[in-house]
Amino acid sequence: MAQLIRKEDALEYHSKGRPGKIEVIPTKETKTQRDLALAYSPGVAEPCLDIAANPDDVYKYTAKGNLVAVISNGTAVLGLGDIGPEASKPVMEGKGLLFKIYADIDVFDIELNAKDPEAFIQVVKALEPTFGGINLEDIKAPECFEIETRLKAELKIPIMHDDQHGTAIISGAALLNALDIVGKNIADVKIVISGAGASAISCCKIYLALGARVENMYMFDSKGLIIATRTDLDSHKTQFAQHCADKSLEEAMQGSDVFIGLSKGGVVSQQMVKGMGPKPIVFALANPNPEITYDDALAARPDVIMATGRSDYPNQVNNVLGFPYIFRGALDVRASAINEEMKLAAVKALAALAKEPVPDLVNVAYNDISLQYGPTYIIPKPMDPRLLVTVSMAVAKAAIDSGVARQPITDWEAYENQLYKRLGSDDIILRHVINKAKQTLKRVVFSEAENIKILKAAQIAKDEGIAIPILLGNEANIRKMIAENNIHLEDVEIIDPKSDAEENNRNTYGELFFKERQRKGLNLYEAKKIMRERPYYGCMMVKLGRADALVSGLTRKYPYTIRPALEIIGMEEGAGRVAGLYIMLTKKGPLFFADTTLNFNPTEDQLVDITLLTAKAVEHFNIKPRIAMLSYSNFGSTPAPEAVTVSNAVAKIKARHPEMVIDGEIQASIAFNKELLKENYPFSDLVNESPNVLIFPNLAAGNIAYHLLQEVGGAEAVGPILLGLKKPVYVLQLGSTVRQIVNIVAIAAMEAQVKS
Repeated sequence: MAQLIRKEDALEYHSKGRPGKIEVIPTKETKTQRDLALAYSPGVAEPCLDIAANPDDVYKYTAKGNLVAVISNGTAVLGLGDIGPEASKPVMEGKGLLFKIYADIDVFDIELNAKDPEAFIQVVKALEPTFGGINLEDIKAPECFEIETRLKAELKIPIMHDDQHGTAIISGAALLNALDIVGKNIADVKIVISGAGASAISCCKIYLALGARVENMYMFDSKGLIIATRTDLDSHKTQFAQHCADKSLEEAMQGSDVFIGLSKGGVVSQQMVKGMGPKPIVFALANPNPEITYDDALAARPDVIMATGRSDYPNQVNNVLGFPYIFRGALDVRASAINEEMKLAAVKALAALAKEPVPDLVNVAYNDISLQYGPTYIIPKPMDPRLLVTVSMAVAKAAIDSGVARQPITDWEAYENQLYKRLGSDDIILRHVINKAKQTLKRVVFSEAENIKILKAAQIAKDEGIAIPILLGNEANIRKMIAENNIHLEDVEIIDPKSDAEENNRNTYGELFFKERQRKGLNLYEAKKIMRERPYYGCMMVKLGRADALVSGLTRKYPYTIRPALEIIGMEEGAGRVAGLYIMLTKKGPLFFADTTLNFNPTEDQLVDITLLTAKAVEHFNIKPRIAMLSYSNFGSTPAPEAVTVSNAVAKIKARHPEMVIDGEIQASIAFNKELLKENYPFSDLVNESPNVLIFPNLAAGNIAYHLLQEVGGAEAVGPILLGLKKPVYVLQLGSTVRQIVNIVAIAAMEAQVKS
């Protein structure tokens, strides 16, 4: 499904809170006067003197070794053209964000008011002491060729113009695999290229390095076929000039094996594709509109292997498959350059990875249970977590073998483990949840639809394919809010439980509710009347299958929403109770907190129930639970009743589930301190790896802990998640943001899939 991005959403995203997408965060202690004296004067003099004596120590004492500059003058911004340095800054910040989330590389974006190549080169040269590498971005041809060539020759840190080499590397891998699938040799195929800019030239150079022959390449610029008799060619185009009569793009494509499009949308017709040779390969990479659409190409030739730059079709040629990992490998061996050997290593690593079995995590991310090497899967997907390890290691090895690595890796197993640890970013779990939700659309009913946050969240859930929203509330009020706030929910179902139109449903729901509650202080009149209240009505919709999940509680106190869920939905079979769980997204990965919302002072048996419910829920997130049951005591150090309750609960769980990684009673500080555990409690289940699930001894401790971590520790809280109900009902915390609501909707939809 194509990504639907509206202007107002994009502008709000970039301007809300702290403007922009990046910030600088200290990596050392800065709390005391001593910390500041070490960080700056006088302590900072010591590393300065060491670096002055040995310049390579700059990598030891500063961030240079993990710092890349994304530098542009805004003269060729993708899809926007020459918009200038200021207007290009959001793009460069975005590029920096991709470096960070995919490869844990820090970035400063630098936009230069310098169109003259010499001025640009001199500024970048002067920046060399600051950065471990430089990513050139969105600089127009032919100036970009001179700039990159000069900087590579005159600097001793890795330089890459991603617009040139990114597409070349990714499309090179795709071409190798496409040719392998159709059984053709790259040295023999006829290749037609529409476009002769920086990206096209670099692609063709990669293809030559992979074995293609220049006499088989037919390159077209805006003036036609590049042939030797033309007098308007620069040196970059001349090397691809054909010694033949002039011909049109359609004539050149006749009988061709491969088409590479790096020009503009719509220049290739179905007739042209029909005229290609057997089992043709078409890479239509113009963005956002390809030279020919995926559907049109397949309609013209069912035997075509097709790739585009779009995420909504198979075989996306996306630069994010390359640049984060190429720089990661280059930085980790302190390479003096990114050379041809390193780029070819990336090509071959990407091609080889596509032939490997696809992990379930990737299948879930793309709503496909059968991704496998073949015509619709010739390159890995951007969400594949194996890319960081596979491509970075290949690039690092190539840097060492080609002699540009100044700090070669000797322990490759340790390096591989280091790369895997970099994957522990806090948003992986949300990606998994959202992608899982998209697999089978579920109907989520919002009981507080007369709220702008709810409407915005419902729109995002609908646009992103996370869920089918159903809105409860006064229809006229909701329609008015939708129109006034430019929200696009015109075709979404809106139900007013108080309306005359819902009288029959109210009566039916009320009668059913009365049957279940008639001996619990409720008469028939009250049972029907209470169905006018949206939380009760929404819960009954979920109970009877009219909806799959309920989201409520944004503007109501917690008991007001949880009570209908307990009375109507009830507990699932085998659950001893209902418990509340929060997912805390921290920079070290997700932590699961329970119970944070419901059980005040649980007994040891109740703690057992809460723990088992939580462990089961964590497994649904594709995470193996490692559980610490917390107290103010460590393994019997305090014989107080509260500590003994926790200890006894642990013993009961271990007896029933000896395979479970769980320990306690234990203090939170000890649970996360491996050295102290090894020294004092080497018998603990948690001695080798920190816990990811924390079970609190009472509601006060859990609730206080998650609020503190959220407000003071900077963690993002996702929840509360109700555990133990027959069907998913989610109670929002007061003041939830739109993002938090969307996260809850995704979790509710995922749980609805599991429970159905």
